[in-house]
Amino acid sequence: MPRPGKSGGTGPGRALLRAAVRHSAVRCALLCLVGVGAAGAGLLLPAVLGRTLDLLLTRSPAGRWVAYSAGLVLLLALLDMAEAVLHGTTDARATAWLRGRLTGHVLALGPRATARFGSGELVARLVGSAAQAGTAPTALAASAAALAGPVGGVVALGLIDPWLAAVFLAGAPLLALLLRAFARDSSACVTEYQRVQGRIAAALAEAVGGARTIRAAGTEDRETARVLRPLPELSRAGRLMWRAQGRAAARAVAVAPLLQLSVVAVAGLLLARHRLTVGEVLAASRYAVLATGAGVLVGQLAALVRARAAAGRLGEILAEPAPGHGSRPLPPGPGRLELRGVTARRGDRTVLAGVDLTVPGGTTLAVVGRSGAGKSLLAALAGRLADPDAGEVLLDGVPLPELAHDELRRAVGYAFERPVLLGTTVQDAIGFGVSAPPADRVRQAARTACADAFVRRLPEGYATALADTPRSGGESQRLGLARAFAHGGRLLVLDDALSSLDTITEHRITRALTEGDVAATRLVVAHRAATAARADAVAWLDGGRVRALAPHARLWREPEYRRVFGEYAESAEETEGAAATDGADGSGGAAGTSGTATPGGADPLGDATATGGGAPISGADGTDGGTGGTDGAAHGPAASTRAADATRTSASTRAAEATRTADAPAPASAPGSPHLTSSPRPANGARP
Repeated sequence: MPRPGKSGGTGPGRALLRAAVRHSAVRCALLCLVGVGAAGAGLLLPAVLGRTLDLLLTRSPAGRWVAYSAGLVLLLALLDMAEAVLHGTTDARATAWLRGRLTGHVLALGPRATARFGSGELVARLVGSAAQAGTAPTALAASAAALAGPVGGVVALGLIDPWLAAVFLAGAPLLALLLRAFARDSSACVTEYQRVQGRIAAALAEAVGGARTIRAAGTEDRETARVLRPLPELSRAGRLMWRAQGRAAARAVAVAPLLQLSVVAVAGLLLARHRLTVGEVLAASRYAVLATGAGVLVGQLAALVRARAAAGRLGEILAEPAPGHGSRPLPPGPGRLELRGVTARRGDRTVLAGVDLTVPGGTTLAVVGRSGAGKSLLAALAGRLADPDAGEVLLDGVPLPELAHDELRRAVGYAFERPVLLGTTVQDAIGFGVSAPPADRVRQAARTACADAFVRRLPEGYATALADTPRSGGESQRLGLARAFAHGGRLLVLDDALSSLDTITEHRITRALTEGDVAATRLVVAHRAATAARADAVAWLDGGRVRALAPHARLWREPEYRRVFGEYAESAEETEGAAATDGADGSGGAAGTSGTATPGGADPLGDATATGGGAPISGADGTDGGTGGTDGAAHGPAASTRAADATRTSASTRAAEATRTADAPAPASAPGSPHLTSSPRPANGARP
């Protein structure tokens, strides 16, 4: 987790404070004027009261001066009310502006913001730190007004008698040193206090996000202890902070009475020499109190220190550079995606190293690989949710950073594993984007994503409030997919967006993607063999590079490739030798209900019989997809899954789908298929 700069006074933090003050300049000026006016009225009051007392003691008419005194008291009350209103509204306005600016920057940073700071820390800074930094304009204006009291008090003492001002000024440097020491001591304490607050907020956000896991594991007490573990540090920093303020206030209170007594003693001597009147002595004592207004100054200084430390934490977020955008439009094109020498790192780890990849427009590329291979990162790079550390990504020949922001976002659509649905209604959520699509397109997208049926069952259909829409994980994914389909554009990126769907729904959606009217280029992060089988080609990521690029049927020869799919691949390997039995025992081929692939001989991609239709299916290149069931060339998924698919699709349809997938030629002979622009690393010596 990042640590704030020393005393929060980082360059971006200071710049942010100045910008906040400029944003509230008019209100700050009014607040300063009101504060100075109140200080001026407070300075006039002792003189008027003193004059009134002198008149009363000499039995002279004093009615007018009594009225002046009452008027000043009323004016002070009105000015205090105005100051309170201006103080509150200025704080709120500055805080809202800071939160708006920081929120916009965080959204512009995208995933890099949470990777750098963590979601909990970001929330703590945008809520707590922004509120504290938002007090800076009023604290600054109030400090200027607070200085008017002591300065005016010293001037007034000099006007009554220069000796009174001289006595006070003799001890003023000590008071200034105390205030400076307080600012120095409290800055580090405040910064540490806010940092620990951020750690607690980050841990709480993690716990809330994993509430179901925590409850299922029965570790509520342990997680509570983990979240609150930094509390002793927070308490220690808080005690140090208040101790510093207490010491400063105590020292100031110890010095201030000595100065006041010195002024009153000198005033008494001058009274004894008939150089001052009783009223002037009264006024001098009051001015001495105003001149030693250290308590007010300590409070305002503490507010400024807290605001400065908070602004430093906000400045760290602003110091992260947001991606810039160009102004180029996209030329006409089919959505050709190119990665040229792309290298991407996360921390000290190189996730992708020198990747060269071309996806022709209108084709589907599945990206597979073990966990941590960089699949999601490659998907993020494809639509510029992240930028590579080296190399470039192009869409229809234009580097993504050169595209205008709206042009890029209209051209690339995304669907994610855990989509966040935004908007007021379900229709708003599906149509969310740079420009809202028409209602008919929203409904068509929902039908393509197999979401239309359950949306229509909602109380108000597409007009149902999103907050009142209970959804399973699969239903949320379908709405996320519908949003991506409604978006349109040239490139559609699905980052494991089918993982929560049942097999039947996944089959329907992948079929719509590859055979329907979704005209965009498709980049699909796949964890299921059935999904990879439907793609035009598969990019197999391994060790930061594209290990191979070929149709799924060809890659399925490799045991390591099959192991990428986990239990599906393991099941396929275990049943390879006995696969022919599935079509010979009457349980699959004859009935046409199993849809189980039967690889022939020792070669897993040799001539095979798709038992769902009872007819042999052979690939054009002498290999066979080993296909079966509605997965359309599922090449070795678990038999139970294939059977579930097969029972819902006719045998002839399964045979046709298997033929389409298994007969896909190699990339070298298929114009328009995805290809590498440099040789990939061979898969165990096999030709990719």
